[in-house]
Amino acid sequence: MAKDRVTSLQVAQRAGVSQSAVSRVFTPGASVSKATREKVRRAAEELGYRPNVLARAMITGRSRIIGLVVAYLENQFYPQAIERLSVKLQERGYHVLVFMSSPTVGDVQGVMKEILDYQVDGIVLASVSMSSVLAKRCHEHGIPVVLFNREQDDDRMSSVTTDNVLGGQAIAAHFAAAGHTRIGYIAGLEEASTQRDRELGFREGLEAAGLTLAAREVGNFEYAQARAAALEMFAGKDRPDAVFVCNDHMAFAVMDVIRHKLGLRIPEDVSVAGFDDVPIAAWPAYDLTSYRQPINRMVACTVEALLRRIEAGDTPTERVKLAGELILRGSTRNPEAT
Repeated sequence: MAKDRVTSLQVAQRAGVSQSAVSRVFTPGASVSKATREKVRRAAEELGYRPNVLARAMITGRSRIIGLVVAYLENQFYPQAIERLSVKLQERGYHVLVFMSSPTVGDVQGVMKEILDYQVDGIVLASVSMSSVLAKRCHEHGIPVVLFNREQDDDRMSSVTTDNVLGGQAIAAHFAAAGHTRIGYIAGLEEASTQRDRELGFREGLEAAGLTLAAREVGNFEYAQARAAALEMFAGKDRPDAVFVCNDHMAFAVMDVIRHKLGLRIPEDVSVAGFDDVPIAAWPAYDLTSYRQPINRMVACTVEALLRRIEAGDTPTERVKLAGELILRGSTRNPEAT
C-alpha cells in the first residue's frame, strides 16, 4: 500500500512556522532567515518531505527546467559542455532536460515541439540551429533561447561562441611560420556557423601569409566521413604537407588514417591541427595541436545570458564571442626548428 505523501502543512506544523515559510525554504533564491531555514529543513528530513516541483510550477508558472538540445555526443567537446552547463544551472536552482537531435533544422523542429510541451523556462541549443518559425513561437511565449557554440542570423536568440575566425587565422599563421606551402583543410558540416567561420579565418590567415588552400575535403563532423576525406586528400603524390581539420573529433580520424592506413609520419610528413582542444588531444597517442575553446567561460556566459532573460524579463539578446588559445603540441612542426 502506497504511503501518504507528506504535505508542506505538516512540515510547517512540525517546525512551528507558516506554510508560506516552508514554501520559501524550498524556492531557490527566496528570502528566508537562517534559523527558519534550519527548522524547516530539520522537520522536512524527520517527516521525509519532498517538495512537489510540478505542483509549484503550476502555481508559479515557472518550471525551473531548461531544455538542452545537442546533436554531437560522439564529439568529446559536447559531453563536457552538457556536464558543465547542468552543474552551473543546478547551482542556480534550475534543472536540465537533454534532448538529442540531428544537426538538420527539420529534425530540430520536431524535438523543439516536444521541449515546449514540458513548459520549459528556457532553451539552450548546442551545435544545432532553429527555424525562424520556431524562434518566433518561442519569442511569443516568452521562452528565451541561447545558441551554444553556434550563431544564427536571428535577433530573437542570444549566442555564445569562441571567435572561430580568430582561431582559423591563428592556425594558418602557425602553418605559415613552420614553412608549410601545400596546405589542406577538412571541413565540418557546411551549413554550421562554426565550420563557416573557422574556414573563413583559415583562408584569411593563409592569404595574409601569401598562401592559398591546396586541397579541401568535407568530413561533416563525423569520424567515418573524416577518415574517408583523409584517404582522398593524402593518397596521391601531391598530398598536402599540413592540414587543418575543423574539429578535434575529425582530426583524430585523420591522424589514424595518415599513420595507420598510409604509413606517413606526423609531423615529419604532415602537420595536423584541430579545433576544440578536448582532453584526448593531450593524450600521447595524438599529442594534437588544437585551438582551445574556453569552455568554462562559454558555459558561464550561456547561463548568465539565459537566466538574465528568464529572471529579468525582456532584456536585449546578446552575441558573445570569446577568444580561445592555440595549444601547440607534437602533431605540428615547430616553427623554430624550420
